[in-house]
Amino acid sequence: MLVLGIESSCDETGAAIVRDGRVIVANALASQAEVHARYGGVVPEVAARQQLTAIIPVLETALERAQIGWDDIDAIAATYGPGLAGPLLVGVTAAKAIAYGRDLPFMGVNHLEAHIYANWLHAERERDDPRFPLLSLLVSGAHSELILIRDHGDYEILGQTRDDAAGEAFDKVARVLGLSYPGGPSLQRAAAEWPTNQPLPLKLPRAWLRGTNDFSFSGIKTAVAQMVDKQRAAGETVNVPLIAAAFQEAVTDVLATKTLAAAKALGAAEVALAGGVAANLALRERLAHDLGRAGIPFRFPPIALCTDNAAMIAGAAYFHLQRGERADMLLDVRPGLALPARTGR
Repeated sequence: MLVLGIESSCDETGAAIVRDGRVIVANALASQAEVHARYGGVVPEVAARQQLTAIIPVLETALERAQIGWDDIDAIAATYGPGLAGPLLVGVTAAKAIAYGRDLPFMGVNHLEAHIYANWLHAERERDDPRFPLLSLLVSGAHSELILIRDHGDYEILGQTRDDAAGEAFDKVARVLGLSYPGGPSLQRAAAEWPTNQPLPLKLPRAWLRGTNDFSFSGIKTAVAQMVDKQRAAGETVNVPLIAAAFQEAVTDVLATKTLAAAKALGAAEVALAGGVAANLALRERLAHDLGRAGIPFRFPPIALCTDNAAMIAGAAYFHLQRGERADMLLDVRPGLALPARTGR
């Protein structure tokens, strides 16, 4: 089954063709990062207009790269939430129009679920599917969640952020330090400037929320902002690499420690990292080290599939379509959509 997926939840316009939920046949993406960099963040109205401009060229590029025509496509899928309402509408409307015009099955996909399904995808080297029960650490700009997946479509949210998500904290701390947008990658680069053979003389606070699988990153973000403001007010030089490295270490410490504890307690067959923050190398290395010592298999998508992309949308849609699910043409976008707290098959 060839599924054409469309991703337009924020400032990326993507179209991808995926075979049987796993093999990426083609993946095209148009980024708006340069457009929004001047504002220091995504402007919803601007993002929606850019989506309108990019959607048709991106679809055409995906088909050209796959070297196939519309008659070869078996189903259409699009992100319908969570995300920004305007951009979401562009993708969903385009997907509905194609599905209706060509009489193809249409599937609306939860963007969060799709990030998890990036772990099923491969393009060049085939690999085995993740094994259930699977524990997923989903970390992005708006989400930090630990999710137990017993089977396809069977989720249980074990813990989530009580305030700022990890990615949101990365972006805000990067802004405080005067780093470029997007904040996550620029903060990682700044942290890499701190010599690896030198210990960190700065230890930032961690919110452990003991007895729960929940996360909280508002406190560490505030601690960094107050420290930097104090140093600048006193005319002191702000050591950006040191603060970036200490911040990254603190967030990584909490995420990895809680994930390992949950994986052990639940007897997870594997742990899968997902979401935009999954591209952070320090987080990958820490989880690989801790889970490896515990003998728990660990996987994560290639960096290009961690951030928003359409291949994960098409991949996730396949497993819904295989269960006989279809979306109604009246499906509306849901900007605040979340993964259900508990969903059976």
